[in-house]
Amino acid sequence: MAKESTKVTKRAAKTDAPTKKRTKKDPSAPKRGLSAYMFFSQDQRATVKEESPDATFGQIGKLLGEKWKNMSDDEKKPYVKKAEADKKRYEDEKAALS
Repeated sequence: MAKESTKVTKRAAKTDAPTKKRTKKDPSAPKRGLSAYMFFSQDQRATVKEESPDATFGQIGKLLGEKWKNMSDDEKKPYVKKAEADKKRYEDEKAALS
């Protein structure tokens, strides 16, 4: 014979609250601009992977983050310029749809 459970789970307690539905993303909308860090990450991921081939995906991300943090503003400048250009591209494409 199965034992009756009187424990109230979090999921059961949350059913009383109204749920918010996420709106569907417009497939024709332009892709958002990448950040300077993301441009750096794309550029350096292969190098970091070569330096530590046994590192997991998360560990590679941490190594990239440390590298980015230790860079000077002058070293970051090319990535910042790419990010600004990509942001402008996104804003132009977004304005063209409106």
